[in-house]
Amino acid sequence: MSDMPERWTKASVYPDMWADPSEDPRNMEQVSPDGELATLKDYLKNYRLTLQMKCEGLDPGQLARRSVPPSTMSLLGLVRHLAEAERDWRNWIASAEEPPKLYGPGDAAFEGAVADQALAEGAFADLAREQAATDAVLAGYPDLGERVGRRGIAVRELWVHRIEEYARHCGHADLLRERIDGRVGQ
Repeated sequence: MSDMPERWTKASVYPDMWADPSEDPRNMEQVSPDGELATLKDYLKNYRLTLQMKCEGLDPGQLARRSVPPSTMSLLGLVRHLAEAERDWRNWIASAEEPPKLYGPGDAAFEGAVADQALAEGAFADLAREQAATDAVLAGYPDLGERVGRRGIAVRELWVHRIEEYARHCGHADLLRERIDGRVGQ
C-alpha cells in the first residue's frame, strides 16, 4: 500500500483543472483591466486567491506537511514566508528602522510551520494584515515610475516583484497540495 494520494480534482467540465471556470473566483472571462497599475493589481489579486485556494479544506497537519526531505517547505510555511515578504517589501519603501521579523531570523517562517490550529490561524491572519498594510502603503504611490526608499526602487519593480514571488510560490503550492491529497492545480 502506498502513502501517495491518487490525483483528483473538483472540476467536472475540465478534469485537469482545480475548479470549473464558473466556480473559479479568478475567472478572467470579463474585460481585462485598463492601465498598467490596474493590471498589476489584478494579477496580484489572482495569485493571492490561488494561494488561498491551494490551502482550502486542509487541517493544520496537512498545511504543515513538508514536501520532501531535507526541504522545510510546506503550505503553512509559504503563508508565513509571504507574510514576512509583504513586511519586507514595505521596508523597501520606508526609510525608518525595519520592524522585527514576524517569525524569527533566517528560515524560521518555514521551520516554525508546525501542525497547530492557533499557529495556522495566526499565519493566515498575519498574511492578511501584512498584505493590507503593504497595499495601503503602495496606494500612496500611483506613479509606477516613482523611485522610493533608501535604494531608490521604482514602484513598478516592487509590484512586479510581488507578483513574481506569489507566482513562484503558487507553483510550489500546486506540488505541495498534490503531494498532500492528490488535488491537481490549473
